[in-house]
Amino acid sequence: MNTGSNESAEAVEPVGGADAEPVLGSRAPQYVQSRRVLHLSWQVGVFIVGLAVVVAGIIMLPLPGPGWLVIFGGMAIWATEFVWAQLVLRWTKRKVTEAAQRALDPKVRRRNIILTTIGLVIVAVLVAVYVWKFGITMPWKIKE
Repeated sequence: MNTGSNESAEAVEPVGGADAEPVLGSRAPQYVQSRRVLHLSWQVGVFIVGLAVVVAGIIMLPLPGPGWLVIFGGMAIWATEFVWAQLVLRWTKRKVTEAAQRALDPKVRRRNIILTTIGLVIVAVLVAVYVWKFGITMPWKIKE
């Protein structure tokens, strides 16, 4: 199993200039990487901390809090040590960038503005019908 240490044969050196992808593999200090047991302990610690952050993010999804942001933070913690997390994070960044570029397309923006306007008009009509039919009263009965 490739844990992403620099000792693996799968480490990829960047090719090109400033736009080159960073090297895949462990970012642990050299002192830690040079000792097998210490490096394994380091990896277990990174995995546990990353897992705690990802679980906290999953808990925040239905609850108040920045769930997705915390999940991506946990993935970034894992990506400091594991190649699989680096690849997942790289893929996610690419997909988010592509979605942002599509959202900035003038045709897509125009369509989104039109759909939002139609939605707001429908909500306004429904609120107006409710106020016309029932007046400005709350739908629940509160006795003072």
